[in-house]
Amino acid sequence: MAKQKLETKEDKKPAEIDKKEESKKLFSKDSYHRTGSRKEAVARVALYLKKGDILINDIKIEDYFPSAVARKVYEEPLRVVNRLDQVSGTIKVRGGGLQGQLNAVSHGISRALVEFDESFRPILSRRKLLTRDRRVKERRKYGHAGKARKMKQSPKR
Repeated sequence: MAKQKLETKEDKKPAEIDKKEESKKLFSKDSYHRTGSRKEAVARVALYLKKGDILINDIKIEDYFPSAVARKVYEEPLRVVNRLDQVSGTIKVRGGGLQGQLNAVSHGISRALVEFDESFRPILSRRKLLTRDRRVKERRKYGHAGKARKMKQSPKR
């Protein structure tokens, strides 16, 4: 019979150990992580319970979304639950256009706030901030004029 070797911490790959320890550091008790999405855009949100800036892809949120209308959209979840100047966070957003990313950020912030305090759920639900907007661009069809619904013109005679 062959001897079975017992695995020890030294036998494991260093990358496996580092990943586990790193994930424990990321998900500390004072941070709340959720994802938000819209069209092709996905936003990974981490909110912290301390006053500070919200960064998107290492850029201040005011610089990433400079318009006043965009400011209203991403501040809406925080304004509704009276946490406007009480949280900071980091957001990684990928894919889609600027409008899709903006709505994904708002969705992710809303979901992170619910993870922080479950009593926020009815307030945010009433404003439709927790609902993911499922509308996406319709696929193109063959035999059409290069668009999803546009048809080729039929000959008159």
